[in-house]
Amino acid sequence: MARPNRRFRTSRTILALLLREMETTHGRARFGYLWAVGEPVAGILLLTLIFSIAFTAPPVGTSFAYFYASGFLPFMAYLEISQRVSQAIRFSRPLLFYPGVTFLDALAARFLMAATTQLVVFAVVLSLVVGLFSVDVILRWEALGLGLAMAAALGLGVGVLNCLLGELFPSWERVWAILTRPLFLLSTIVFQFEAVPEPWRGWLWWNPLVHVVGQVRIGLFATYDGAYVSPGYVLGLAALALAAGLLFLGRYHRDIVNG
Repeated sequence: MARPNRRFRTSRTILALLLREMETTHGRARFGYLWAVGEPVAGILLLTLIFSIAFTAPPVGTSFAYFYASGFLPFMAYLEISQRVSQAIRFSRPLLFYPGVTFLDALAARFLMAATTQLVVFAVVLSLVVGLFSVDVILRWEALGLGLAMAAALGLGVGVLNCLLGELFPSWERVWAILTRPLFLLSTIVFQFEAVPEPWRGWLWWNPLVHVVGQVRIGLFATYDGAYVSPGYVLGLAALALAAGLLFLGRYHRDIVNG
């Protein structure tokens, strides 16, 4: 009987943290949830305007907006999830002094909130793009679901590892921001992976976000095969980062909270 009661308490704790997350992240700001949708829409429209002036057709498909949405949305999903998860302990620090709240609860609530929000944003923004630009769409649901799962898993793994490193080394967030600043240009959001010449293509392959974007495009474009995509590579990196983050957070989380 103790185990079901413990699971119930854990679920109730995560739900409470999730509701708190919803209130503090978007609920207090005017049009908070609308901004979560408006930001990617504005980015996609800007990219569409800039590149439609320079090029006559997108690299894949017939719509610039749809092509850029296929890269921009999974990239933003990864980015938002990893950033939210990385701040989980800092965000819930006052609550972690209570015996019924653990760092795992804080991480789970933060991840569920970010992943759910980004899934809704993806569906809403993509529907707006399809409707506004009259795009004919044939979705491959399994491939699309796998791509979104890869983005969420990578965001979780990187977020948990950065949660550890950010708490142990205060300057880590600035270092990480500098290291990842070129990612937008190196994640095939505005171009095709196949269009990159060697040897740069070989180096670019090691960027896991290239695989995330490629897998989502396999699901969104019926004619795109994305032969270079390796879900195992992305999920393996995500699992490795998650395991390392959880291992050391389990060892040092009390020092971090009390510090």
